[in-house]
Amino acid sequence: MNWETHRVFNQPKPLSNSNLFLSDTPLREALSRHQAGWDADVLASLGQQLGSAESLELGRLANANPPDLLRYDSTGERLDDVRFHPAWHLLMQGLIANRVHNLPWQEDARIGSAVARAVRFILHAQVEAGTLCPVTMTFGAIPLLQKYLPAEFSGWLKPLMSDRYDPHLQSGDQKKGVLIGMGMTEKQGGSDVLSNTTRATALEGHGSGKPYHLVGHKWFFSVPQSDAHLVLAQAEGGLSCFFLPRVLPDGERNAVRIERLKDKLGNRSNASSEVEFQNATGWLLGEEGEGIRHILKMGGHTRFDCALGSHAMMRRALSVALYHAFQRQVFGKPLIEQPLMRQTLSRMALHLEGQTMLLMHLAAASGAQANPTEQLLCRLLTPAAKFEVCRQGMPFVAEAMEVLGGVGYCEDSELPRLYREMPVNSIWEGSGNIMCLDVLRTLRKLPASGELLQQALHQARGQNRVFDRAARQFLQRLRTPEEAQGRWLTGQLFNLLAATQMLEFASPPMADAWCRMVLDPRGETQLPERLCQLLINRAIGAE
Repeated sequence: MNWETHRVFNQPKPLSNSNLFLSDTPLREALSRHQAGWDADVLASLGQQLGSAESLELGRLANANPPDLLRYDSTGERLDDVRFHPAWHLLMQGLIANRVHNLPWQEDARIGSAVARAVRFILHAQVEAGTLCPVTMTFGAIPLLQKYLPAEFSGWLKPLMSDRYDPHLQSGDQKKGVLIGMGMTEKQGGSDVLSNTTRATALEGHGSGKPYHLVGHKWFFSVPQSDAHLVLAQAEGGLSCFFLPRVLPDGERNAVRIERLKDKLGNRSNASSEVEFQNATGWLLGEEGEGIRHILKMGGHTRFDCALGSHAMMRRALSVALYHAFQRQVFGKPLIEQPLMRQTLSRMALHLEGQTMLLMHLAAASGAQANPTEQLLCRLLTPAAKFEVCRQGMPFVAEAMEVLGGVGYCEDSELPRLYREMPVNSIWEGSGNIMCLDVLRTLRKLPASGELLQQALHQARGQNRVFDRAARQFLQRLRTPEEAQGRWLTGQLFNLLAATQMLEFASPPMADAWCRMVLDPRGETQLPERLCQLLINRAIGAE
């Protein structure tokens, strides 16, 4: 008898060896639109490398083998080291070589470098997200350190601006490259950093650049293996920001004790820790009492990267779903040709069209050459982008899982890792409600931000009835904004500004579909077949 029971057919191959940049038409268009087309060849090469099976395997390995805490050596000496899988170091090497941590801050940075850097970030995030944590914190810290780094640490600036990854435990001025972390959150406070209890005592007088002893703890101390951290502590003059090197100028380890690594839902490749400061030495950045102001400037960059990271993982989830749908045969024809599935995938692609446009617009406004108007736009829109994009990520990846069915729910697929990774961007650097409060605070304290917003919405009037109605209702509520409406106002702010970009740069049918899908409370309407085909083609780089 013939007992053959396991013949595999109609099972799509996993997505690998694709070009992450060339397959993304909206991203390529945004690069050119914002004067960063000079980076297209580099990004095409990077997209091919990162989309390879080898790079994707590095991402899998780094998460399947999370870091270990080494508190002591064999003789009982305190180490407080973190050991990573080799895949982590290879991924970090690529990120630093591509200057994802410092491209716009270079002295010879070209116009559009902030956009080019954002695209590089998006491409890397589709392979592995944990390694982006040290990179984004370093990126956010550089402007602050360029201004306030104490004189005895001036030798750190060259490795900080290099393209070399150097994981060795040495003083920063002796390394080829350095990374910067941050530590704000304490057990009792969370986002309420004003309740921090860590104390800073001056050693040689008060003031910028002076050394202090820090005693206290941090409940979340990101990337403890970083060469230095920016931390908040209470000095006589109030909550202040300190530069805390891992290795002191005399070569001794700083008194930062790693108590444990966090056991997280996702972000498994990255080390997040709890630490205690036992008279650790930190140097004051700026003046006492300015800590929140300094950290918020750094946080603006890291918050934007949270939005970029969520967008990137949504893009990867869509790519995986599309690749599956083109191969899978269902009810006599490819899944991509089934009408309901075409609507689902087309709507997912349309969501990313609007996100890409607004995020790249925001990236262009965040560069080192940004003017006061652009800086004000970033101040208002960055927390809105983090709130809206990050909260869309989880249901978006879940939708992609449904396209694959049970296979998408299994760990053999990339999608479970993407799903577990999504919540961290909503939580870190301030959770959703904190972002909404930040938007409301900006509108209240900086009236010019509200005027800028109204101007942007008024300029787009008259092109789309759904947009006009939504903008009118939004501006009416904005006259007397209430905290209880903060989530609606913040989400609508992002979606309306995304709609302005769609109305300006997308085809009229696509812009109209975006407005109806996102801004019309009466519910979804069917996308025309011609538009479905256009959106799918653009999502696979065929348009």
